[in-house]
Amino acid sequence: MKRIIIAVALITISAAAFSQQKGEWRARVRATWVIPDASASITTIGGSAEISKTVIPELDFTYFMLDRFSANLILGTTKHKVTATHTALGNVDLGKVWLLPPTLTFLYHQPVTKCILPYAGAGVNYTIFYGEKGGPAIAKITYKDKFSFAAQAGVDIDINKKFFLNLDAKRLWLKTENTVTAIPTVAGGATVYSDTKIDPWLISVGVGLKF
Repeated sequence: MKRIIIAVALITISAAAFSQQKGEWRARVRATWVIPDASASITTIGGSAEISKTVIPELDFTYFMLDRFSANLILGTTKHKVTATHTALGNVDLGKVWLLPPTLTFLYHQPVTKCILPYAGAGVNYTIFYGEKGGPAIAKITYKDKFSFAAQAGVDIDINKKFFLNLDAKRLWLKTENTVTAIPTVAGGATVYSDTKIDPWLISVGVGLKF
């Protein structure tokens, strides 16, 4: 029992050096799995939408405004294949598009020990769509840039005074509006409109640095 008490005391003393504090910065580099939960309402031809999953590098910066409260800026860009599904024309390849979704969240951090720091919070996202490339039957496709709500939760696990491991999960409630024009040989080059929910999950693992 005495050995256990000594071990716990040593861990506590060591952990105290790793706690977060007001004015501290953290930077994280993560591998992020982007998993859209897509659906759509398409005029004229009906159907829904399917958006491909992808893995991307992600960077974020956290600033502690108070000992347990921080602002967190998340940066990354993703490329997805988009398909209109179950339409009157069958499944239609709409091509590919890039998304740039900078996200700002405000987080509350609640230490479990001073080496393990879970957090949770929410914020806002603004997604910019760029690099659209239509599928073989598409003459033109556009996406409307949008604001959305974001929620985030995760945990930092200290390795030493400077470096830590990070596990993170985010959800974006993201919608966009599409205009899709077919080539002349498909449905006479008709234009259809769509309200598309993307609503992605972003599941991440990475490493971080305090400074």
